[in-house]
Amino acid sequence: MDPLDAGAGSILRQPKAVWATAGASVVAFMGIGLVDPILPSIASGLNATAGQVSLLFTSYFLITAVAMLVTGFVSSRIGGRKTLLLGLALVVAFAGLAGTSGSVGELVGFRAGWGLGNALFVSTALAVIVGAAAGGSAAAILLYESALGLGMACGPLLGALLGDASWRYPFFGTAFLMAVGFLCIAVFLKEQPKPARRTSLLDPIRALGHGGLASAAVSAFFYNYTFFTVLAFTPFVLNMSPYRSGAVFFAWGLLLAVFSVIVAPRLQKRFGSLKVLGGSLVLLAVDVLVLGYGDHTTAVVCTILSGAFIGVNNTVYTELALGVSDAPRPVASAGYNFVRWFAAAAAPYFAPRIEEWTGSIRIPFVVAAVTAVAGALVVAVRRGVLTDEAEELETRHATEDSVTVFAN
Repeated sequence: MDPLDAGAGSILRQPKAVWATAGASVVAFMGIGLVDPILPSIASGLNATAGQVSLLFTSYFLITAVAMLVTGFVSSRIGGRKTLLLGLALVVAFAGLAGTSGSVGELVGFRAGWGLGNALFVSTALAVIVGAAAGGSAAAILLYESALGLGMACGPLLGALLGDASWRYPFFGTAFLMAVGFLCIAVFLKEQPKPARRTSLLDPIRALGHGGLASAAVSAFFYNYTFFTVLAFTPFVLNMSPYRSGAVFFAWGLLLAVFSVIVAPRLQKRFGSLKVLGGSLVLLAVDVLVLGYGDHTTAVVCTILSGAFIGVNNTVYTELALGVSDAPRPVASAGYNFVRWFAAAAAPYFAPRIEEWTGSIRIPFVVAAVTAVAGALVVAVRRGVLTDEAEELETRHATEDSVTVFAN
């Protein structure tokens, strides 16, 4: 029996609290790609340049990265449920305010507040899902990655549908959906047990002292630069209407979801996590290089295809980050995300400026290809500190599959 098929039941049979958290996570991840198809419209509506509009991503992820040091501190004191609700409340407020912006500076500032709320929610949501899900940590991670993929797919689609009328509507739409998520969490999620030990602000930094976690975080930093070059810079390269751009990134998000949930576990089982991760990073590098040097049709195809490699990478990186060290999962996740989200802030800022400095729209993609290869090199060079964990992950998958088959 196919182990993934055997485990499908456990992934689907989850408590209402898990589904409420996962559903709100979908909307949270929608907020990342929501602005993709309307970036040119925002630039036009606010008389801003591509570089200025790209700061929507930079402010969002810069605050998200720094806030990762705070999330564990907060959740270990007020509890997971209250932290989720606080994060959702901040997103509702700042997403709504973003829709009222009169200048690109205001919009960038409101996106920063949105990033703080999203950091509190997303980092805590993963810990809540892992703690409350049925079927073990592998099933919980796949459920979380499903939410990520679905959100990444639906975000651009929602942005296109609402943004075709006005670039402001997607922000109001997100505020409404996150308000629904707030109500679902409030109704279905009971307060989670607080950790026996409160997390300090420096615990995530201390966790990075573990060689395996630090290696995964550094590799993910380089990978995320590539990821967010595709997400934040490609819409200006494609230069399509909101509907067409939304359709491209919807297809991209579907591939991301399918490869993260269905394909990645199969590849890991057959080839091993590190080989899959290294190979996927190299293929992503080739893909973005062709994207930068191809014609318009090639750029569209490569943009969509990149979702497959990104989906595989997301799943493997998440599993490595959660299991590679002996630190508590929320602490390890916070340290890992603290490092990698800085690249998500850097890529949208540097990509348009690299184009301005070099006078070539291709060079940002050359840089993105180099960073993907750098991520693969970190995996190869630091294979020793990652191998034990990767092997443990494969053993864990096999054990959980066997238990699920027996239970069914």
